[in-house]
Amino acid sequence: MLRTLFSPRLVGPHLLVVGVLVAFTLLGRWQLAVFEESGRPAAAADPGPVAVESVSRVGQRLTSELAGRQVRAEGVYGEGQLLVADRLPDVEAPGGRADQGAGFWLLTPLRLKDGSTLPVVRGWVATPQDPAAAVPAGPVAVTGRLRPPDQSDAVQRAGALPEGQVATVSTAQLINLWDGRLHDGFLVAATQTPPLAATPVAVPPPTQGAALTWRNLAYAAQWWIFALFAVFMWWHFVRDAVRAARTARVSLTDPAPEPVSR
Repeated sequence: MLRTLFSPRLVGPHLLVVGVLVAFTLLGRWQLAVFEESGRPAAAADPGPVAVESVSRVGQRLTSELAGRQVRAEGVYGEGQLLVADRLPDVEAPGGRADQGAGFWLLTPLRLKDGSTLPVVRGWVATPQDPAAAVPAGPVAVTGRLRPPDQSDAVQRAGALPEGQVATVSTAQLINLWDGRLHDGFLVAATQTPPLAATPVAVPPPTQGAALTWRNLAYAAQWWIFALFAVFMWWHFVRDAVRAARTARVSLTDPAPEPVSR
């Protein structure tokens, strides 16, 4: 049998099926990688800053499409600054712990030129006594990204916070604490004129979820099915060759009897 399997007539099919298996397996893995890549979030369009009044209006909710949108705002900071407790200098990591270096966001009302109020996170400080927590006087121009308000249960605390501190940036709560017409959500400042004194809070650019390309997954399965079919055909070819060789050997060792003449 081994002599038949490694005969010159079968070496070609052996090499061919090995090449087909390697090629089709790699092609299937390539299509699978394309399928997996299609499901990863991709960078969304990130246009330059526009006036905040053109995208955010008093009485309207900040939609998910506007989350992360770059805007600019001009006005004067008002009274009533709040410290958002247990925050890291990263908007994607709310609710930090003290052993992680958690501090405070500076949440300050910005009185816009049209008389409305925009909540602005001016930056991050480690302690309330940080000199950067002082609210700058006079007109300011702020550029940053819009963020929706925190969920009411975003941070769970065991006890009450000191006066002047809050656990979340909640529009519903700020309406009761600040005067004037309030914009929904808040602006995380990236740059400011005059310059920011506190550590700027990092905000990633917006992303968009990509739809899975199931067609590529089907292509991957198709290549692997072709590889299995190639093995099936190779097995049939080899089996037939072995059977033919066995039949030939039986014919040589046990020839058919000669007919008896009468």
